[in-house]
Amino acid sequence: MAPPTTQTPAARPKRTKKRAHKIHKRRTGHVGAGGVRSEINVTPLVDVVLVLLIIFMVVTPMLHRGVKIELPETVHHEKKQDSGEMLVVSVRGDGTYIETDRLEGDLLDTRLRQELKVTSRPVLVRADKAMKYGEVRRVLERVHGAGAITVSLATDEHKAE
Repeated sequence: MAPPTTQTPAARPKRTKKRAHKIHKRRTGHVGAGGVRSEINVTPLVDVVLVLLIIFMVVTPMLHRGVKIELPETVHHEKKQDSGEMLVVSVRGDGTYIETDRLEGDLLDTRLRQELKVTSRPVLVRADKAMKYGEVRRVLERVHGAGAITVSLATDEHKAE
C-alpha cells in the first residue's frame, strides 16, 4: 500500500474570489425564515382540559344536596352515585327539608305529592344521627303516604381507626 499523499498549501489549487462568492451566494438562497404555519398547538389545551377533568372528578363526590347533616355511620356502607333525579328529604332537629326548603305538616305532604306525582322518583331520606328513630319514622310514613315507591336512608361509611 502506498502512503497517502498530502499536498502542501502551495500545491493545493487556489479558490478564486468568484468561486467563493458563488458558494456563499448559493447558501444564502437556501437559508431563510421558515414559512408561516397555521396549525394550532393543542398540547396546552389538552393539559388544561385534563387538569379540569381531574378537579371535577375529585370535587363531585364531595357535593351533597340538601341541608348540612351529620349522618349516622354504618359498617356495611353501599355507595350510590347521585344522578340528580333523586328527591332529597332531610330531617334535622329544627325541622324537615325537601332539598333546602323547610316544610312542616301539610306543606310537607303537599310538596311530596307534587314532586312524586309526575314520575315515581326515588326518595333519599337523610336524617341527623342525633335524631330519635321515632321522629325519622314519622317522616318516612309521610313519604310513603305521598306515594313514594323507592325510599333509601342515607348513611356515612364507618372508618375504622
